[in-house]
Amino acid sequence: MNDHNKNNEISDLSGAASAKTDTSDEQRIKSWYLHRRLYNWVIHWADTRFGFLALIILAVTEPICVPIPADCLVIGLCLGKPKKSIRYGLTCAFFSVIGGTIAFCLGIAIGQTSVVNAFNFFHLGHKVEQAFRLYADYKFWAIAISALTPVPYMMFSWLGGMAEGVNLKEFIAISAVFRTMRFGGEALIFYFLGQKARRIIEKYFNIATVVVIILLMILVYLMKLLSRLF
Repeated sequence: MNDHNKNNEISDLSGAASAKTDTSDEQRIKSWYLHRRLYNWVIHWADTRFGFLALIILAVTEPICVPIPADCLVIGLCLGKPKKSIRYGLTCAFFSVIGGTIAFCLGIAIGQTSVVNAFNFFHLGHKVEQAFRLYADYKFWAIAISALTPVPYMMFSWLGGMAEGVNLKEFIAISAVFRTMRFGGEALIFYFLGQKARRIIEKYFNIATVVVIILLMILVYLMKLLSRLF
């Protein structure tokens, strides 16, 4: 009888664990589906006469609350009109820095507890810890990494005002340099290569990102060495 009850308990626990896993998988699928629909909705603006306005809006809102990278719309617009690529890239960089600055200031105004709780609500608590760790280790260079690479610039914008050793002027200056490098670099590729650029980006984007991160880490290391010498 006892063995029978134990077997039932094990069966119930296994069923509960399985149900929990199924629910988690369903949530991931729904999240991916919504994210994909949002991505498709954003990218479709590149084919309309409101594409440039949509780029400005996305560039401002991405660092605040939109999980879709502005790169997708920059690339879409550049594909349609390669000779206007530089205009698209610089415009995106400029308004992205404005959006990041807004998020930086909002983070200070709202307070660390509320901001962290908001990220935890979206199951991004571990990302918050990583961001604070990067800020602690690399100070303002963490901004450079997030501004130039696929690391979420939105999170670093919101948390920047709460990190030690980072002020608003540094945040704006570094964001301006590295967001311009990111979006301006994409624009230059399309300006000079036109349609060929799409195949190059799709084939080598991940490799280029890794190279950039490695170069940034080397630069940070050299900066630390210089600071010790002087």
